[in-house]
Amino acid sequence: MELHISLAGRHDLIGQIYRQVRAAVLDGRLRPGDPVPPTRELAARLRVSRNTVSGAYDRLTAEGFVQARKGAGTFVSPGITTAASPTTPSPLRPLPVWDELPEPPDLTRTRYAFDFRPGHPDVRLFPYESWRRLLSRELRANRSGNAIYGDPAGHSGLRTQIARHIGLSRAVRTEPADIAVTAGAQQAFDLIARVLVAPGRTVALEDPGYPPARHMFASHGARIARTPVDGEGLIIDALPPETALVYVTPSHQFPLGMPMSLARKLELLAWADEHDAVIVEDDYDSEFCFGGTPTEPLRSLDTHGRVLYVGTFSKVMLPTLRLGFLVAPPSLRRAFRTAKYVTDWNTSWPQQAALAAFLEEGLLAAHIRRMRHAYRARHARVGAVLARDFTDLLDIVPSAAGLHLSALLPLDTDDRTIARRAAARGVGVLGLSGFGSAGGRSGLVLGYGAIPLEAIDGGLRQLALAIRDSDASS
Repeated sequence: MELHISLAGRHDLIGQIYRQVRAAVLDGRLRPGDPVPPTRELAARLRVSRNTVSGAYDRLTAEGFVQARKGAGTFVSPGITTAASPTTPSPLRPLPVWDELPEPPDLTRTRYAFDFRPGHPDVRLFPYESWRRLLSRELRANRSGNAIYGDPAGHSGLRTQIARHIGLSRAVRTEPADIAVTAGAQQAFDLIARVLVAPGRTVALEDPGYPPARHMFASHGARIARTPVDGEGLIIDALPPETALVYVTPSHQFPLGMPMSLARKLELLAWADEHDAVIVEDDYDSEFCFGGTPTEPLRSLDTHGRVLYVGTFSKVMLPTLRLGFLVAPPSLRRAFRTAKYVTDWNTSWPQQAALAAFLEEGLLAAHIRRMRHAYRARHARVGAVLARDFTDLLDIVPSAAGLHLSALLPLDTDDRTIARRAAARGVGVLGLSGFGSAGGRSGLVLGYGAIPLEAIDGGLRQLALAIRDSDASS
C-alpha cells in the first residue's frame, strides 16, 4: 500500500517525513504490523537522498513507532495505540429532504431463525454453477480487449432477451430499443424521476405502498400524494387532479397482495389520458402466480404510450445481482439513455452479458419454474397454518401470487410491538404500519421466500406466542 507523503519546500526534510509517518501510525492509517515504504523507494518518490529517509526512520525506530526486521523491511511496531485525529465539525449540511427520509436498514446485520421478511427470495436454490460458468466466460472474453464502457441503455443482447422474456411471460410487446437496463428497479424509479418529475409536481403512490419508491420520488422534490387502495387496487377517484405521475403495483399490490381488477386498470388508463399523467407499473414479482390466470399488465392494455413498465431480476434470481429494466415509449428513448449515462454510465457489463446468455439458454425460465413450485408450497403452508391457528388473531388478505402474504390485526393493535416481540423469539416479520396507513389498520406482512418449508410451522408458532404476549400486556 502506498503511503502519501508530501514535502513543503526543502527545509527540515527529515522532520517532515518523520511527522507524516508518525501521524499515519497514530491515527490508524498504518496499523501495527503494516510495512512502511522501503527507504530507497520512498527516497526516489520524494526526490530526496536515501539518507534523508533513513534519518526519519531512525527517529521513528528510536521512539518505538517502527521496527526493522533484517532482510524483510521496516514495520509499524506492535501494540501501538491509535486514535483518529480530531477534526473541526464540517459546516456542510444536506438538503432538508435527506434529514426527513428514514435511515436505510442494514439487512446484512440481522439474522433470524425464522425469516418471514417480505421480498427475500431463497438464494440457496439459485443455480450458482450455471451462473459462474456464464460470468466466467464473459470475464475471460474481457481479457481480449473487450473490457470497455458499454451503451448506457444496456447490453444489446440482454435488451433483446428481456424483450422476448416479457413478451412471452407477460404479453408485454416492446422493441429492445425501448428497454433500458438498470441497477435494479430502484434505479429505474430514479431515472423516471430525473426525466419526468420536476420539483414540486405531484406523484401519487398507493397507500399502503412500497416505501423505497416513495422515498425516491420525494428525494427529487416531488409532492407525494398517498392514495388509498381497496380490494380492486388503487382508488382512482382519490387521485389528486394535479397528479403528474401515478406509481402502482397492479399485478400484486405491495404489500397487501391483491391484484388490480381489469375494470380499475382501464379506469386508471382513462384517467391518465384525461389528466395527461404518466403511469409507472412496478411488476416486481408477477412471475410467481399460484392460482387462476396471471393478471394482464397495464402496459399491455395501454394504447396511448402512458405506461412505463419496470421489472427486476432481484426477486427471481439474487438480490445482490442488482439488475432490472425499464420499458418506455420511443419518445423517451434518448432521455432515458442520457439519464442513465449521467447517473452511472452503464450497469456492470459482464453481468449483463451473462444474464443475456442465462436467458437465451433457457436457464432463467427453468429456474423460475423450480422456484414457483417451491414458493407455491410455502404460500399454501403459510395460508393453511394462518387459517387453522390464527383465526382469532389475524384476518388474512387474499393473495395468490408473489413472495408474501399480508394479514390484518384486530383494531388498536400495535404491529410494531408485535414485530419486536417476534424478533425476540427469532422471528423476522414486518408490521403493515411501516408501509402506510392501510385505512388505519395494523397488520403483519409475512414473506415466505427466505424460510424453508419445514421451518414455517415452528416460526408461525413463535409468531402466535408473540401476538398473544402483546395481547396479554396491553
